[in-house]
Amino acid sequence: MRSITGYNNAARFAPWIVLVDLDHDCDCAPPFARKWLVNPSDGMCFRVAVRAIEAWLLADRERLAQLLGVRMTWLPTDPDSLDDPKRELINLARRSRRRVVREDLVPRLGSGRSVGPLYTTCMIEFVRDEIAGWRLDQAALASRSLARCISRLRELAGQLPVIAMDPTGHARSR
Repeated sequence: MRSITGYNNAARFAPWIVLVDLDHDCDCAPPFARKWLVNPSDGMCFRVAVRAIEAWLLADRERLAQLLGVRMTWLPTDPDSLDDPKRELINLARRSRRRVVREDLVPRLGSGRSVGPLYTTCMIEFVRDEIAGWRLDQAALASRSLARCISRLRELAGQLPVIAMDPTGHARSR
């Protein structure tokens, strides 16, 4: 939370995007955001994933079900309302018909961890996979918090100068 002040100061000069999970730090995002960032700079895009970024991953039900090897009907239709989206995702992985999914995503018994050894790697690959991975547009239809984040990012992008290259390879703004 201390770093946010520095990022906010930097956002006076260039756009900054800061994304945090709400987790259980507050009941809803607006008071949480006001507590973290009292006076946001014009270039600051501070977004709160309700309750965790995994809610946004769960929002693309079809593709996540394919990845996990579970029925799409097992995935929640309103992931933003989940109390613990990460736990929901892990519990779905526990039910996977694919052993590799269970081994990679589900924490080993007695490990004391909340996720499996390759959880982060698998989720990053899922988001980056342009063919069979996560679809931002589909997820935004099922997650209000993601849709609001996209809207704010588009608004922020509209404030950026457009940099073009001239024929000699030099940058010039438009």
